[in-house]
Amino acid sequence: MEKKNSTLQTVTAGALVALGLSAMATSAAAQTKIQWWHAMGGVNGERVNKIANDFNATQKDYQVVPVYKGNYTETMTAAVAAFRARKQPHIVQVFEVGTATMMAAKGAVYPVGDVMKDAGEPFNTDDYLPAVISYYQTPDGKLLSMPFNSSTPVLWYNKDAFAKAGIKEPPKTWPEMKIASDKLLASGAKCGFSFGWQSWVMIENFSTWHNLPIGTKENGFAGLDTKLTFNNKAVKKVLSDISSWSKSKAFVYAGRRGDSLPKYTTGECAMWMNSSAYYGGIKKQAKFKFGQAMLPFYPDVTKAPQNSIIGGATLWVLKGHDKGDYKGVAKFMTYLSSAKVQAWWHQQTGYVPITKAAYELSKKQGFYKSNPGTDTAIKQLSLNKPTANSRGLRFGNFVQIRDIINEEMENIWKGSKNASDALDSAVARGNKLLRKFEKANK
Repeated sequence: MEKKNSTLQTVTAGALVALGLSAMATSAAAQTKIQWWHAMGGVNGERVNKIANDFNATQKDYQVVPVYKGNYTETMTAAVAAFRARKQPHIVQVFEVGTATMMAAKGAVYPVGDVMKDAGEPFNTDDYLPAVISYYQTPDGKLLSMPFNSSTPVLWYNKDAFAKAGIKEPPKTWPEMKIASDKLLASGAKCGFSFGWQSWVMIENFSTWHNLPIGTKENGFAGLDTKLTFNNKAVKKVLSDISSWSKSKAFVYAGRRGDSLPKYTTGECAMWMNSSAYYGGIKKQAKFKFGQAMLPFYPDVTKAPQNSIIGGATLWVLKGHDKGDYKGVAKFMTYLSSAKVQAWWHQQTGYVPITKAAYELSKKQGFYKSNPGTDTAIKQLSLNKPTANSRGLRFGNFVQIRDIINEEMENIWKGSKNASDALDSAVARGNKLLRKFEKANK
């Protein structure tokens, strides 16, 4: 009798284990996977993984799967190819200059404002920082993609080098940039300043900072029949001046994107103009006290700066998946834009918080008091109400146009062209690509 009971218990236990395993398998199978393609490598890639893992731990219905696809250009190209092959991800990270291209991809994009509305998720564009969200809205206010990693260029400076050179505060104008650079060189510095993402910093943001048009039709926001116009006197002057300053190493060029970062973090160049999002890297690498200040302006062009514009990227939702999948996408977007997540992302990376609540939470947590200057990017973006010249830009084929601008600017730095000829050439070549884009997307 005892043997029978023992056998019965063993069978029953085995059945229960099998039933439990079956239930677990069913649960796992029922979980919907949300593919998220992104362009964040290194430490920021690890942070992206953390956001996804933390979201996945909050619920059991959806699993966000982040996949690194290379740099911004590679990621967008991969997503376009995948859509054509009907193997597209649910979410793809696209940099800001790819906005017009994504908008032109008819039938591919599911506007994030519609995603949130259709899924019944609480969503109000008024909760977001205007300078960030307006870049990705249609004229009637519909949000096309979810802001994620937004930044703006700032002036990074070496406080120790400034003290050694007797410079009390960072320069506010371009003439002061030259004066400060000369003092730094005289005190033993190898270089006054450098910059990265040069089209973004010295063409796009220089223009909006001085309330100058980059192109017609409100920088492309008002129509595809736009033309580039950044070859004006002010831009020609600043690039010409910088070129002449390179002879004394007041300025040193060191690459198109973030290649010049070591020039700053090693102490070689005491000033560097590039994204606020380099905060994490600079904090880790620099062996000196550093600070952030607003970009310099030309007082003979404007009495005071207007506002800078964002760079970085947003998350676009692609069509072609089951309707139920998009409820998971919407839930993830809600989580991603929550004050807690955004404040953490902002404080870790230097990207600006996309919501007002995340900004206020960062204030409440004492982040700006403990890290002076880390709100510089937010102040720059919100300095004045954006104008038609300073809202941003929306040009087709701008990824390729940026390559042209970079090429022509490098002609200036190596002395094969003067600033005037190089900028005229960049505009002429860029406008050909705009016409090509307009023709293809009528």
